[in-house]
Amino acid sequence: MNAELGQLALILGLLLAFAQFVFPIIGAWRGNSTFMAMGRSAAYGQFVFVSFAFVILTYAFIAQDFSVSYVAYNSNSQLPMLYRFSAVWGAHEGSLLLWVFILNIWTVTVTAVSSRKGSVLPPEFSARVTAVLGLISFGFMLFVIFTSNPFDRFLPSPLEGADLNPLLQDPGLIIHPPMLYMGYVGFAVAFAFAIAALLGGRIDREWVRWTRPWTLLAWSFLTFGIALGSWWAYYELGWGGWWFWDPVENASFMPWLAGTALLHAQSVTEKRGAFIGWTLLLSISAFSLSLLGTFLVRSGVITSVHAFASDPTRGVFILAYLGVVIGGSLALYAFRAPKMITGGGFAWFSRESLILINNLLLTVAVGMVLLGTLYPIIADAFGMGKISVGPPYFGSLFIMLMAPLMMIIPLGAYSRWKQDQIGRVASQLILPLVISAVVAALAAWMLSTGNLRTLTGVFAGCWLITGSLSYAIQRIRRQKRNSLPRSEFAMILAHMGVGVFVIGVSMVETTSTEKHIPMGPGDTFTVAAYEFEFKGTEHVEGPNFSAERGTFMVSKNGKHVTALFPEKRRYRKGQVMTEAALDPGFTRDLYVSLGDPLDNINQRWAVRIYEKPFIRWIWLGTLMMTFGGLIAMSDRRYRMTARAKEKTRLMAEKTSASEVTA
Repeated sequence: MNAELGQLALILGLLLAFAQFVFPIIGAWRGNSTFMAMGRSAAYGQFVFVSFAFVILTYAFIAQDFSVSYVAYNSNSQLPMLYRFSAVWGAHEGSLLLWVFILNIWTVTVTAVSSRKGSVLPPEFSARVTAVLGLISFGFMLFVIFTSNPFDRFLPSPLEGADLNPLLQDPGLIIHPPMLYMGYVGFAVAFAFAIAALLGGRIDREWVRWTRPWTLLAWSFLTFGIALGSWWAYYELGWGGWWFWDPVENASFMPWLAGTALLHAQSVTEKRGAFIGWTLLLSISAFSLSLLGTFLVRSGVITSVHAFASDPTRGVFILAYLGVVIGGSLALYAFRAPKMITGGGFAWFSRESLILINNLLLTVAVGMVLLGTLYPIIADAFGMGKISVGPPYFGSLFIMLMAPLMMIIPLGAYSRWKQDQIGRVASQLILPLVISAVVAALAAWMLSTGNLRTLTGVFAGCWLITGSLSYAIQRIRRQKRNSLPRSEFAMILAHMGVGVFVIGVSMVETTSTEKHIPMGPGDTFTVAAYEFEFKGTEHVEGPNFSAERGTFMVSKNGKHVTALFPEKRRYRKGQVMTEAALDPGFTRDLYVSLGDPLDNINQRWAVRIYEKPFIRWIWLGTLMMTFGGLIAMSDRRYRMTARAKEKTRLMAEKTSASEVTA
């Protein structure tokens, strides 16, 4: 009976999604406040029913209701309670319901904030935003109900379920998908604001102030979600890598790049009223790329550790939905945007021009990743054979694009709006330039390397960090106060995070030590001055798996460092998984994983041993970027009510009048 209640809740949610689209769009068109209010009520109602459906599915997993097909295929009675909860979004149907649930969270939050007393958002504009979000939800609800119903029955009910994919039985996967979806779906808000502006014919600086905090929040979630996925892949998959340019990894990276470009373009539109058309287009593109990622993951056109098995009808549905959303929004943009775009000019060297270069590089990066991701699919479809585009393509081209981007970031922070002198900016960056060069030289000496990629990465990272710190010190001195405005502090923190990230990536990719060797009990092998002694393996039993657990004693210069215990697990459904062992550190990780047994008599195993310098800096940098985005979102100017805004305007006019009188 519970599954039928969940199905009914989804159907009612679908009807309310349609009402959420129709009523507010008519209300905004006719200026009818009753219809606009009905749209808000429909949004709240849809949230209630979708939440109820999500709770029902969660309860089915916790109660082990194997009469629900989705539960039977993705759980069993031995699955630990923690993973029963995360199994809700462990496969296609549940993860899609999570997508719809998160979309409803965004919708209700935006609706509540924009309709609160004293909101600066015009009611007609707010109604259009609600309507667009309702239309997006309607499409996904159709997809869930007709092609991906998580409440389908499995009759007669089996006594035992299959099991959750062992790859997903990890604490990191409890947090990673919700955070990633919060970012993916969050760009729907920026998209809705762009479409609402095009429909209403109003695009100005105020529009950016309305949409920018939501974009910052979505970008922060996506940054954190991608970082979590990278961290999970590093310690769970057993190959010691943190990024593989997998098609589904690329599918999350493309909207992140577009969102990063959007945030910088919004800053120009907010301050100077320029880049309006470009900002609109990026708002549309960021969400469109999120939808493209959904197609890649769920259509079955790619093979990936992240992809959901799916039948072709689902791919056709998503492709049609993608065509309607992207085609319709671009057609509206082409029709309306040219009549609405205005903006001030700027000199060849100014903050605007540097942000423009930033946006061009990020956009080319999106195109490069998109081409590398889709080309094998297109080639296969046209009978050109199986083609693989891997890390060499992405890595080499990305370095070419990102190196100049890293160099201009400090220049942009120091430059003035509208017009500036390159000599003035360069003179203020001499000290960061010298410090960065010295650090790169020290790195070359200490690492005994002349590797250009290593030294370029270290130099670029230090350039970003020292340039940002120097800017912060100068701003504090100029303002004669001990703190920075919240938006500037956020910018500095995020840019420093990029610098930390770049150093981490360059060190890991060029100076890591990796050894694949056979080892038996008593064998010792030295990697990067660390001695790894293999003590042997022992059999252990887990809640739903059995494992061979290895013991490695690690020492350096005769002193004990740590003990590592990698495992080779066999789950009840027969799948064998590698569980790596890590000794984390601020400047290095030691990493051991067991391969296959080579000799049962002598207990010899294939062993992988890695030393990963500065790999933690990758995730430290992304955390700094995430917090930078969250801090920027909380800036006071995005929290002002209409009354506070009017008070500020009157005070500014009074001050201006006093200055004229004086």
